[in-house]
Amino acid sequence: MAKDNLEWLRNGEKLKASQEVKTIILLSIPAILSQITTVAMEYCDASMVGHLGSDAGAAIGLVTSTTWLINGITLAIGTGFSVQVAHRIGAGRFRDARSLTRHGLMTALAVSVFMAIVSMIISRYLPVWLGGGANIIRDSSAYFMILSAGMPFMAASYTSGSMLQCSGNMRVPGIINIAMCFLNVLFNALFIFPSGTKNVFGISFYLPGLGLGVRGAALGTITSEAVCAFAMLYFLLVRSEMLHLRKETYETRYADELKKAITIALPIAAENAITGGAYVAFTKIVAPLGTVAIAANSFAITAEGLCYMPGYGISAAATTLIGQSVGAKRNDLVKRMSYMTIALAMVMMTVTGCLMYVFSAEMIGLLSPDPLVIDIGSKILRIEAFAEPFFAASIVTTGIFRGMGKTIFSTLLNLSTMWFVRIPLAAFLSASYGLVGVWSAMCIQLIVCGTLFVTVLAVVIRRSH
Repeated sequence: MAKDNLEWLRNGEKLKASQEVKTIILLSIPAILSQITTVAMEYCDASMVGHLGSDAGAAIGLVTSTTWLINGITLAIGTGFSVQVAHRIGAGRFRDARSLTRHGLMTALAVSVFMAIVSMIISRYLPVWLGGGANIIRDSSAYFMILSAGMPFMAASYTSGSMLQCSGNMRVPGIINIAMCFLNVLFNALFIFPSGTKNVFGISFYLPGLGLGVRGAALGTITSEAVCAFAMLYFLLVRSEMLHLRKETYETRYADELKKAITIALPIAAENAITGGAYVAFTKIVAPLGTVAIAANSFAITAEGLCYMPGYGISAAATTLIGQSVGAKRNDLVKRMSYMTIALAMVMMTVTGCLMYVFSAEMIGLLSPDPLVIDIGSKILRIEAFAEPFFAASIVTTGIFRGMGKTIFSTLLNLSTMWFVRIPLAAFLSASYGLVGVWSAMCIQLIVCGTLFVTVLAVVIRRSH
């Protein structure tokens, strides 16, 4: 079993500042390593598709934002239950936490099945609605339909992993996510390309394959997600010391648990819908710029993942720390841990932003051999590098708000900056500056958003004390 790094918190003990920073790092490292591997495997994934040509990259890039939108709404309910699990564990109410675990998994799976059916129905029409060209519509539609079918696996994996993390077990979800990324590359290699002899580092070997192209990329993703989902469920329901299934009677509180989960999840779902909807609108602004622009936009988003991986790792740790601190009624820790996690993420993403600025051309070059895609992609990555510290602030503050159960703030801030800053500016600047103008609008929005997030958090913390 994983070492419990938060027992001191629930017991009311105090640590030195250096020990608190160490705790944040210990909780963040598994999630950051998972992010590093995820992004590295996404690079491999995107590179495989990119070497099929710009049309293949554009086919996937066209529907990626919609996939984020629907998945974000679907996974929100899992977060609604996971935050409650953290609160119960922080308060030492482990039996209630186990009840929430069972009910949360069942609810998340039910919602994901419904969303999967809806998504599969619209998959035929979605690329047309988004303005895709005739050369990519068929592949784009098939890719989205296959991913939609795998939504229940993604929901099971995310919800189980989130509950493990909220119990303080960051290591197991991190390891499973790393394994999933390697499986994704393996399955993609088998499904995307036809059988043939491959040469890697001077070593020739025969690799069987189905030659399914873009469809194979989707199949590889959902197959690896399925394996990951079963592994997460095993460690949550069988191996977790706090949350595993026991032969015990539970008081029937599902109605109360669901009500609280919806209270937490609705703002998150709205936030994801707002953000995802903005990305869909963003895609519609990019689509008329042509296949090269769509591909460059998609690959640049993948490349930027190397920059913000520390932020999401620390954000996951922040949700756990703040959630258990709230449950244990440790308001002193809520304040200190909030500012510590934000500062640490901003420092780390400033460093990664500088690296992205310097090596932008090389990063895009790993994903596509097309010189036009490399040229445009490297330009927009350099623009985005300036926003990374502020992006870090908003990412981690979102995790803090989730731990507090005050998810409405993230929703309102993302709504105001996405739809009143990013989208209008992107539409205006794209006419004169193309994709460079679109990403300049994104950079400005992230700077404004990060500043507002930290300001609102400071007000919330001051009022809670």
